[in-house]
Parts: sequence; structure tokens; C-alpha cells
Amino acid sequence: MANEEDDPIIQEIDVFLARSLLEKLYLFQYPIRPASMTYDDVTHLSAKIKPKQQKVELEMAIDTLNPNYCRSKGEQIALNVDGTCTDETSTYSSKLMDKQTFCSSQAASNVSRYAAAVYKKGELHLTPLHGILQLRPSFTYLDKADAKHREREAANEGGDSSQDEAEDDVKQITVRFSRPETEQARQRRVQSYEFLQKRQAEEHWVHLHYYGLKDSRSEHERQYLFSQGHGLAENTELIKSPSEYLMMLMPPSVEEENDKPMAPSNVLSMAQLRTLPLADQIKILMKNVKVMPFANLMSLLGSGTDSTAVLRCIQQVAMLVQGNWVVKSDVLYPKDTSSPHSGVPAEVLCRGRDFVMWKFTQDRWVVRKEVATVTKLCPEDVKDFLEHMSVARINKGWEFMLPYDEDFVKKHPDIVQRQHMLWMGIQAKLEKVYNLLKEHLTPKKQEAQSAHPLLLSGEQRVNMAKAKVKQNYGQLEKEFQKQKAEMKSNDTSAKMDVSNIRIKEEPLSDEEPMDTSAYEGLNNGIVNGLHAEEDSTDSLNGHLPGGCIDRVAQELKAFVSSTFKKQFVLTLSELKRLFNLHLASLPPGHTLFSGISDKMLQDMVLDTGCKQILVPFPPQTAASPDELKVYALWEAGDTYDQHRQVLLEIFSKNYRVRRNVIQNQLSQECGEDLNKQEVDRVLKDCCVSYGGMWYLKGTVQS
Repeated sequence: MANEEDDPIIQEIDVFLARSLLEKLYLFQYPIRPASMTYDDVTHLSAKIKPKQQKVELEMAIDTLNPNYCRSKGEQIALNVDGTCTDETSTYSSKLMDKQTFCSSQAASNVSRYAAAVYKKGELHLTPLHGILQLRPSFTYLDKADAKHREREAANEGGDSSQDEAEDDVKQITVRFSRPETEQARQRRVQSYEFLQKRQAEEHWVHLHYYGLKDSRSEHERQYLFSQGHGLAENTELIKSPSEYLMMLMPPSVEEENDKPMAPSNVLSMAQLRTLPLADQIKILMKNVKVMPFANLMSLLGSGTDSTAVLRCIQQVAMLVQGNWVVKSDVLYPKDTSSPHSGVPAEVLCRGRDFVMWKFTQDRWVVRKEVATVTKLCPEDVKDFLEHMSVARINKGWEFMLPYDEDFVKKHPDIVQRQHMLWMGIQAKLEKVYNLLKEHLTPKKQEAQSAHPLLLSGEQRVNMAKAKVKQNYGQLEKEFQKQKAEMKSNDTSAKMDVSNIRIKEEPLSDEEPMDTSAYEGLNNGIVNGLHAEEDSTDSLNGHLPGGCIDRVAQELKAFVSSTFKKQFVLTLSELKRLFNLHLASLPPGHTLFSGISDKMLQDMVLDTGCKQILVPFPPQTAASPDELKVYALWEAGDTYDQHRQVLLEIFSKNYRVRRNVIQNQLSQECGEDLNKQEVDRVLKDCCVSYGGMWYLKGTVQS
């Protein structure tokens, strides 16, 4: 109240809205000119406009008699633009730069809040503006000067050539026949920048007449800036309350739809998002996040939001996958849209993405190649589907990005059952569309219905393994007794007291025997593969009965041979790991449990045609002794033996090698130019790539 008393109202002015020049009045903003020159002194030679684009060009005369005008510079510019000859096409007919062109651009896209005001006799008359254009100097004459210069240079270079040489100059012409344009291709072409520029250039200029400030026509037009009728009936727009009147004068700023980014997250803050209806909030969040647990969704919607209402809305825009909500395909790919990669319509994209979502309801892992084979979509579209809901794992596939939400499944069994019924309907459609085999789908389907994937701790896994061992103990014991009886019948002469059983020793080597302690539990009380019973008299530790030693050697040789034919290159550490896995897969009492030392294993590797590759590891390597011993199959009996031998010779001198070095060496040694597929085959057999370099398998040090 104190401020109002200090600032009293001294005059009230009537405001009128003039409508005579509505949608015709433009505001032109000119460049700053010297203070000594006003626009009253400027002579406008011509003006033209493109109404649809609201683009204006004005030609203004330059005062060449002004003392600030440089005449020599003006003559030089005219000479560069028009040359020495003067005709109708000349830009400067007076051989002097005596005019300048100004070209307009829109200063504001929304001018609804701007108006031109005229004050006269205590009245304020407002006329809304239809556009605000900024006029800037156009320098197209410089482009014309450059073109003239290039023409003169071309004429000078070609002046020495004769007319006959010009006639003999034959140019090759390539003729192409265009294909019929599809609807998607036409839409992309119409929306392209080049097409829009072409359409703008096709609009014809409309030439205008310029009237000066003091011209009688200008005086007449200026009268339209005043309201033609002062009656209140004709100015109903101003019969408003003060707040409505202020809102008309200064409407809130609203961005045009064309200026808005496509992604709502770019323009909506969380505060703005919460002003929208609940269904729109959920749709916007799911469209941008793609995959979300229900708990996270509730936290984003704010406190006080009814979870029942959220559950009702989320089912309209998302599907339940492993207890988490994944946005529906038709929300991401609306009708009448197409793929940005391949142009495939939205219906096909939705089917392909639904197949990926359905696969994740069956398993946590999906193979990209399988999806591409079934859906027949391009790799870019398949990659987009997988990136929406999963993470790529090297040598494994694509894993669903969120863990199984067991809490939601337990709290909302009715929602889970309803979603399961929906997925059964989607599965039936997918079977028809993609001709899926039911025998391939049924096991996964039953597995998904019977139990959901659980995360088990190490202790739980151990307890489950112990229970399984106790369950199968009786059957394993019967099999062992039967096998022991067969061994006794084959050779009853060699017997020994079981108390003398000990780990097999290798007196000729200082190496430690191979460690198989990690697999003791798998043998159920077996020592070196046999039960230690008090009345057992089976032969062990180098005193095997006749025929048993041969069987051990044959079994070990078969394992080593088959392993190297698959791997080609192995370190001793990796070979021992594979051998331990092989032992774990064998039944109790197998002959290989009789005790295999490191030396016996290495001797068998050399006996099967393998060679040790002395790789020059770096001095600072942290590899163990077993990792430093590298063995490779020297002859596999195929056409690539020579290539692999050359490759192994290279790595006997180098720890790591570049691909081009390997390819050049192979070409020199083998006397032929190998194609990329052959080189890739040899490298795949023996090497791995890391950081742009190639290493033998198992020798890469992190």
C-alpha cells in the first residue's frame, strides 16, 4: 500500500484494437547505419516478397556523393562483378556500386504477443503484428564476381586449344533407369533438406511498389493503424476483466509443436511430468526407460500415488517380463511408422520385438543370431530390440538387464497370472507367423510355468549337490561293485593290501603331481578313482595288473588327441583344467582315476604329435609356470597344416604379432596369396585378438 501511494496514477489512457491491417502488418528491422544518415534519406529502388516463406528482398540506393563513400572501391567492386562490358544483365549499370541488397529472415517464430502501437489524442491504438523480419545485407554479388573470375581463368587456359580438339573431346555418359519409388522412400525424400530447399527456390518472387515516408499513399495506409470504430460493440475483445486483458496482451509463451524435440524427456522435468495425468506419466516414463521394476516406477511417480491405479495404467503400456515391466512394442513403434534402418513397417517391427520379449520370458539369455534367423529382420533392428531390454555378454549372448523381481511376483500373483495368459496368446500368434516348432517351445514353456529363475548362493548349491550325491549313492555303489568284480575276474594274480595305497610318484621328475583335489567330492570316498575299502586288494601306483596300464594309456591318449584336434593350441594350465573336467564327467572307478601326473600328461602330449612352442613371454609377466608351457598340434592332417606351422614359427620368435605381418609371412612361406577367409581360419584355430594384436591362445596377459 505504501508503494501505491508513492506511485499514484496520473492519467488513464483508452486502448483500442485496430483490425484493418490484421495479418498484413510486418515489422522490418534494419541494420544499424551511421547517425548522420536516416532511413528518410534512403531511396528504395525495388522490393519483392515470397508470401509463403515470408521472405523479403529490398534494393536500396547508396549515396555515392556522401563524403564517407569510397568511390575507387565502388568502381573496383562493380568491375569485379560485371567486368568491362555493360548490358542488361549487369548488376551495376553505372559501373559503380550504387545499390545494396538486403535479405530478410524471421526474428521470431511466434509473434502473437507483439503489436504496433500509435498514440494520438489520449488514445492508444494497437495492431497485432503478422511477422517480424530482420533485414541483413546480401553479398550475392561476391558470388557473381567469383563466377566471373573462374570463367576468365577457364577461358585463358582453354584459349590455346583448337576448335578441332574441342570437337574431338568425347565424354562418357552413364545412363541410369530409376526404380519405382515406394511410399516410404517418397516420405523420406519429401522430408529431406534438399527437397525443402528446392521447394523454397521454386516459389516465385512477387514484386512490390515502394512508397516513401511522405508519399500520399503511405499517409493513407497509416490511417489503418487507428481503430475505425470507437464503439464498444466493435471492440468486444477489450471487454474483459483486467487479468484477461493482460493475458491477451502478454499470452504465455508456448513452443510450437514443430520446435519440440521428439523425446518427451528432453522437454519435461519431473515437476512438469507430475502435472500430467497418471496414465500419461507412466507412458512417458516407460517409453524412455523401456525396462523398469515396479518399485522404481512408484518412486518416480512420487509419494501418495495409488499403487492400484498405477498397476491398472502400467498394463496398458507395458508387459511383465521376469517380474519387471517392459514397454509394449506398439508404444515404441506406432502405427504408420517405419524402421529408420530398413524402412520395415511398424507391424513387422512389433512382431519381431514381441518375439524377443517372449524369449526373455522363457530364459535370461537370448542369442542374437537366433532372433535374426527367426524374424528375418536386419541386424540393426534386431540390435535395437535387444538393447532395449538386455546387455551383451562376450561369448554368451544377451542377458536380460534386470534381475528377477521375486518380490513383485509374490505380492501380485493375480497380475502375474493375467500377464501369463497374455503371453500365451502372443506365443500362439508368434507360432503361426514364424512357423515355430511346438516341440521346441513346450519344454521351455513348462519350465517357465513350473519355476521362476532363482539366484542361488554358493552354500545352497553345495547343499543341493550333497543331497543329489546321497540320492544317487546306492546306484553308484552297485555300479562300482560290478566293475570291481569284472576287474578281479580279469586278473586275480596281482593283489595287494589296501593299506599300501599312496599317491603315484614320478622319481624321474621334480614336478608336482597334477592337482585334482577340487574334484575329490565327486569320487565319493575314492582314492585315485577307487574306493578305499579294508578288504580291497586292487593294484595301484605303478603296479597295475596286466592290460590296465594299456587301457590307461589308451584313454589318456584318446583324451589328449581329441582335445588338441578341437583346440590346436593349449597351455599346460588349460590342458590340466580340461582334464579335470573330463575326470569329473567319468563314472567312479574309471581307469583314469589310477593317478595321472603332470609328466605323464606332458609325455602323452608329445607322443600324440604335438610340439612345445617356446613363446618369448615378456620379462615382467605374472604367468604361472604351467601357463608358460604352450603346446600345439603340429600336424592335424588337413590342408592348413603348413599354414599353422608357419604361424607357430612366428610365435616362437614373437610374443604378439600384427595381422598384416602374419599375412605377409604366410604368403611368403606358402608361396600363394591367401584370401581373408583362409587367414581367418588359421588365426581362429591358434590365436586370439586383443587390443589390435594377435596372441597364441592362453598367452594373453591382462
